[in-house]
Amino acid sequence: MVMAVRVVPWWGVVSSAVAPVLLVGGWTVAARLQPRSVNAVTSTISALAADGAADRWVMTLVLLAVGVCDVATGLALRPAAAPGRLILIAGGIAGVLVAATPEPARGGSPAHAFWATIGFVALTAWPLGSLRRGSSVPGGLRPAVSAVAAGVLLGLLAWFAAELMTRGGQIGLAERVLTEAQAVWPLAVVLTCRRSVSSARVPPWVPAR
Repeated sequence: MVMAVRVVPWWGVVSSAVAPVLLVGGWTVAARLQPRSVNAVTSTISALAADGAADRWVMTLVLLAVGVCDVATGLALRPAAAPGRLILIAGGIAGVLVAATPEPARGGSPAHAFWATIGFVALTAWPLGSLRRGSSVPGGLRPAVSAVAAGVLLGLLAWFAAELMTRGGQIGLAERVLTEAQAVWPLAVVLTCRRSVSSARVPPWVPAR
């Protein structure tokens, strides 16, 4: 019996690759546009998109675009289990809502904090929901790999949460490392899925879905 191989479409590869590049480029450009030097170790990403920040539209658009990329990647990750795809999509939607609810110039925003929390948790948990079992499962979706990825992301999330609650001096660094790791992992999974398909022996008359 011949089975058609489910592949990640090209636009899913693009969306997963664009997200981590946008994040780093976005916070770098946004920081340089501020009238005063921004310390990436102590200053959060949200501060670059907060009301009163210079050219706050730059970081706002980046957060919006990254959220859309996560939604697109979740839709494209056909080899992954449905729960993980839905969680990744939910994380992307939360990212869009984070961009839509900026922090005020002073104080905090409950809406911003709520959607940011949803996004961080979803983008940490989705590897566990996406795993599959079987000899032909792509490397990025295997149980052991997914568990390790979720564990690493959870550790980074705990670090950021600790910095946030204690007002530590590395809150900006913790947030940047966490968000970049959460953006890179979908790309890693997509690449293993594409590699798995390219190495599979499928007769030319079997269409890819």
